[in-house]
Amino acid sequence: MIKSITDVRQEKDLIDSFSVKYYGTDPFLAEPSPYRLTYHRILLISNAEGSLYIDDQAFHINGNDLFLIAKGQMTGFNEGTKFSGFELSFGDCFWERSPSSANNCKAVLFSNVANNQKISLSDKDYHEIAALFNALFHEFSGPGYVSKLDAMAAYLKIIMIKIANVNAALTKGTDSYEHKLYRDFLELIGQNYQSSHEVGDYAALMGISSRKLTDLSKKCSGKGAKELINELLIAEAKRALQFSSRPVKEIAYQLNFSTPDQFSHFFKKNTEISPQDYRLQFVNSGI
Repeated sequence: MIKSITDVRQEKDLIDSFSVKYYGTDPFLAEPSPYRLTYHRILLISNAEGSLYIDDQAFHINGNDLFLIAKGQMTGFNEGTKFSGFELSFGDCFWERSPSSANNCKAVLFSNVANNQKISLSDKDYHEIAALFNALFHEFSGPGYVSKLDAMAAYLKIIMIKIANVNAALTKGTDSYEHKLYRDFLELIGQNYQSSHEVGDYAALMGISSRKLTDLSKKCSGKGAKELINELLIAEAKRALQFSSRPVKEIAYQLNFSTPDQFSHFFKKNTEISPQDYRLQFVNSGI
């Protein structure tokens, strides 16, 4: 498992908020120390042996796997894990260089990333996406020129659109008006969930009723609007409890709960365990 709170590191700053790394045909021995991501990350794995941890979930990795990991999430590898493939990292400021026509792909894939954390690819899809990664890697590794960042952003746009197209969860009605509203909702949650917990707040921002937003969420995801908001709150609360030593009281206020008791009740209702006991699970086991 991911190690204890004190072992967690922060991801290093990237020049131009962008990086592509290639780990060749000989499997690369991954560093097990966990860290919190400052940038969004896409891992395209061709060959692997071991496990990848994202927040409190473990994923066995083989090959033809694609992982989407959002900024703020904790990630690390099990001791002895080896893999070959690509590691792409980008910040929101770099993404802004990408044409706006790709924004919906990023919103759906990364705003509620837990639903798209791992995508298993067919051989055909893997080779098509790997070819795009390879072209981007050579662009990134080559000499600089005036429009290089814009060219890399264009490659990133194509990669995101391709990933969205092969993700089975995104293939139904992607271009419909209702799915566009749903993607807008996911993006708003990702931007505001720490300060705004109520469905009505998001419905007002979108100019629709709370009932319509709830019905829309259920139709597009099988989950109610409130459930989607709560999922992001719980995910952030778990990260803070597991990978920081901040008091529960401080975490409660950071997530905009009125009192620590209100936060504890919310956390236990959604996880069946108190915040203190959740943290102790990791502290006592040293994971």
